[in-house]
Amino acid sequence: MLSSAPAFARAAAPTLAAEKAAARVQASLSQKDQTFQAGPGIAVTETDAGRVQGFIKNGIYSYYGIPYAEATHRFEAAKPVKPWRGIRMATQVGPISPQAQGNFPNGEWGEPGRSFTMDNNCLNLNVWTPNLTDGKKRPVMVWLHGGGFEAGSSLESPAYDGANLSRRGDVVVVSVNHRLNLAGHFNLEKYGPQYKDSANIGIVDLVDALKWVKHNIASFGGDPQNVTIFGESGGGAKVLTLMTAPSAKGLFQKGIVESGAVESMGPYVMSKEQSEKVTDLTLKELGVTKDNLERLQTIPYETLAAASRKALKTVGTEYKVPQALGTGYGLSWEPVVDGDFLPTNPVTETGFAEAGRKVPLLIGTNLTEWTGFQDIVDAADRQYDNKNTWTDAEVEKRLKQAYGDKKDAVVSEFLKAYPNKKKADALYIDTLIRQPILKIMRRKAAQGGAPVYAYLFSWESPLMVGTYMSYHTAEIPFVFHNVDRMLSRTGGSKEAHILEDRMSDAWVHFARYGTPQTDALPKWDAYTKDSGATMIFDNKIRLARHHDEALLKLLDPGYTY
Repeated sequence: MLSSAPAFARAAAPTLAAEKAAARVQASLSQKDQTFQAGPGIAVTETDAGRVQGFIKNGIYSYYGIPYAEATHRFEAAKPVKPWRGIRMATQVGPISPQAQGNFPNGEWGEPGRSFTMDNNCLNLNVWTPNLTDGKKRPVMVWLHGGGFEAGSSLESPAYDGANLSRRGDVVVVSVNHRLNLAGHFNLEKYGPQYKDSANIGIVDLVDALKWVKHNIASFGGDPQNVTIFGESGGGAKVLTLMTAPSAKGLFQKGIVESGAVESMGPYVMSKEQSEKVTDLTLKELGVTKDNLERLQTIPYETLAAASRKALKTVGTEYKVPQALGTGYGLSWEPVVDGDFLPTNPVTETGFAEAGRKVPLLIGTNLTEWTGFQDIVDAADRQYDNKNTWTDAEVEKRLKQAYGDKKDAVVSEFLKAYPNKKKADALYIDTLIRQPILKIMRRKAAQGGAPVYAYLFSWESPLMVGTYMSYHTAEIPFVFHNVDRMLSRTGGSKEAHILEDRMSDAWVHFARYGTPQTDALPKWDAYTKDSGATMIFDNKIRLARHHDEALLKLLDPGYTY
């Protein structure tokens, strides 16, 4: 059962004299070298709706759960935040969108799982900044979490904590919660003007968040004219969606997509016709008609979700839409090409969405993504039985089973593409995400409006005899400079720390200047269809050109880019 959103703590509007007196006392108690600082006058800044108070930890000003809009009704556009008197305490994580699972991740290796309150009014964000008052205009990096368009939250993983990235890059980091799944994409447009954009209301929420950044981020030391949106998996697909939405144009200047597409989600999203059929079947299952539509506001979320899951499966099967993960057919909640909020898919027949023409893009994937997922799930057994423990004969047998007569050709092309890998690694080549991402970067580069920079992350975690490999999400701790916050995945080696410096600095440089080139990296040329330039991040970093083109043609000769 979902809990209602907690009330945000709020000071009782003290008099100016009382504020000044308390601040003086706090200043007398605080030491500049304190690791953690909190109290009157500390980390207080202005927003359009009123003052907020955070805290300072290891020199970084931190704010949690700041509301950027208010979703008072399901499936309807949010309203502006009601101004408050006094100071709102921004020290508590805000509620997240209703969803099937509330623990992120399930605790392991001594790390507790993360559980959050769920509520339709989940429109809140978190901010990390090095300074409020030094007059700098820092680049702003807005993180959009993964989980497709169905699940996840702004702080579901310790890897998402923005403090180290803010400190390392001297940037302002923002992470955002917004409505997801049914709450964010249930198409009720034909049932009344209040439901305009309901099929994309979760992305409308993100536009509202970016408007909040534009109007308020200067108070946190950020430059509202230098905003980069970045995200992984579903978060990367959200970046692509915002690059397609005319209403988001000008609210950000650069985009970063990390592993943000499968064929049916990312380059392409749901059609209006499909979304309307999902709505019709869901309402029929619930016994709701246009005459009693108000029931949708009070039906328990779990009931709504169960009815909609049936409809997604039915319509996906009818249209033969492959499931995003796994086998068989079935739609997933995602944005809808409605001809208005989203005029087209991100990838069009002739190129890339017009709204994103002038937005530079940094985009890439991980070498193994989901291909080793079952090994991770079965790690208790796989630590004794995996690609790093198999005999040469066992490797040959598995390669033959996987590739048949193509075995020798695949292995040869794989080792040309990744000369630092070994033969057994050829069993774990990702195409599920790699191919759609290549399609996106080629179409965006061909558009000619802004440069595209490509990367591939092939670093492997050494833990559990290497069973993790370069799994989906593996690059995130390196981008956020959070290798030590994810020791149970990274191991925290010297090599891992060097790589996090290189990657984090590249992402920051792109956010600041529109190019990821730093002095510590090889020359990083923009990606074009002709150049194929791709920076490969591993213990040895190198720029490659068309490195896996022949390999992918062998694996899937019919795929169209």
